[in-house]
Amino acid sequence: METINTTLLIIGGGPGGYVAGIRAGQLNVPTVLVEGASPGGTCLNIGCIPSKALIHAAEEFCKARSYAAETSPLGITSSEPRIDLERTVAWKDGIVKKLTGGVGALLKKNGVKLVNGWATILDGKTVEVRQEGELEASVRIRCEHMLLAAGSLPVELPFMPFGGPVISSTEALSPDAVPQRLVVVGAGYIGLELGTAYRKLGSQVTVVEAADRILPAYDADLVKPVAAALGRLGVELRLGTSVLGMDGNNVRVRDASGVEALLEADRVLVAVGRKPRTTGWGLENLMLDMIGPAIKVDDQCRTSMRNVWAIGDLAGEPMLAHRAMAQGEMVAEIVSGKRRHFAPAAIPAVCFTDPEIVVVGMSPMEADKAGVEIVTANFPFSANGRAMTIESTDGFVRVVARKSDHRIIGWQAVGGAVSELAAGFTQSIELGAQLEDIAGTIHAHPTLGEAVQEAALRALGHALHI
Repeated sequence: METINTTLLIIGGGPGGYVAGIRAGQLNVPTVLVEGASPGGTCLNIGCIPSKALIHAAEEFCKARSYAAETSPLGITSSEPRIDLERTVAWKDGIVKKLTGGVGALLKKNGVKLVNGWATILDGKTVEVRQEGELEASVRIRCEHMLLAAGSLPVELPFMPFGGPVISSTEALSPDAVPQRLVVVGAGYIGLELGTAYRKLGSQVTVVEAADRILPAYDADLVKPVAAALGRLGVELRLGTSVLGMDGNNVRVRDASGVEALLEADRVLVAVGRKPRTTGWGLENLMLDMIGPAIKVDDQCRTSMRNVWAIGDLAGEPMLAHRAMAQGEMVAEIVSGKRRHFAPAAIPAVCFTDPEIVVVGMSPMEADKAGVEIVTANFPFSANGRAMTIESTDGFVRVVARKSDHRIIGWQAVGGAVSELAAGFTQSIELGAQLEDIAGTIHAHPTLGEAVQEAALRALGHALHI
């Protein structure tokens, strides 16, 4: 068996793992990255990127259908559109291939050895990698530092396992046909993003959620425009309803009053969350400290074993690709000898529903629970010229600041394309900006960003356009 010796061994080539590899290579740290599938992990291959591609394709098709129905206020009409799903999926796969190929090229450029195969941990310094192909082979890798970046898996319901008509987000992103009737189990961001896309592609969509409202992790004011949009699209919501299992091709559910019903379904998308990928690759041999299903780490992503690190979804919530990237970069720098700690002032989260939601830092409710006296204000997109010109006036931008010194501690927004405001929100908190800083910054006109300035102005008591 071939043996490879290296300073840093990274298990998992997702956003956290590949960024750690690239940064380690830049710092001249001998690095080996082991990945069983394509570089990029869930995010690039079967998650963030392909889902946004499908969402975009569905939105364009939905617009074209509205033009055919002569309902466009823009005066645009067209003949009845059709969608070639095979070409749509091929376009989406092309984007994925380009990005994963780019990751591979960047790893090579920076001197990182990429080993394609499935790792099994033997101890804190050694793994064995099974390489698949015409001639299966194994290679042993010994290291000084081991970085665990194996990511997460979709949660499977024990009474409704994946297979047949029951699918996860992975299968939902590569459909061979648009199902006539789709039942989505779970009204979190994954379920609503994909459920909305399928509705725009033509499916009859029913969303079943045990909580009494959609997106239960987000505050109610942010959710209202999304719920209204789902209603306009014709998505049926079954809230306060539990799923009991399959009954033939039907989904058996029970509402809060105990009444059971059957929902007809050609496909059932189960989107009830994700869990750290902790089994099947020898992680138990390290006997690391855990917090629930996640590996316990400190503010440098060190585990309970010396020179073993864990990042991203393996290290628990929030399970966000950009968090994993930041952690991976930090670990690479620490291994190279730099002094770093993972202490971001805020981590943005984006829900790519229609309209989109962005949350960064504290909401008013969270600040209240923490005992922080605040000043807060929002500015509606109905008063923003750019929002009007792109037909996206539902929603608002909200700012949350400490009352004592006006230092900004949170931003929330809901509306069309507000994901693009996330960087500015996060930067203002990271730099310790005050309301006066945002209010006094000239914002380009006409842009959605003007709502950011106006929210700060309104919090100071002198908004200009409302």
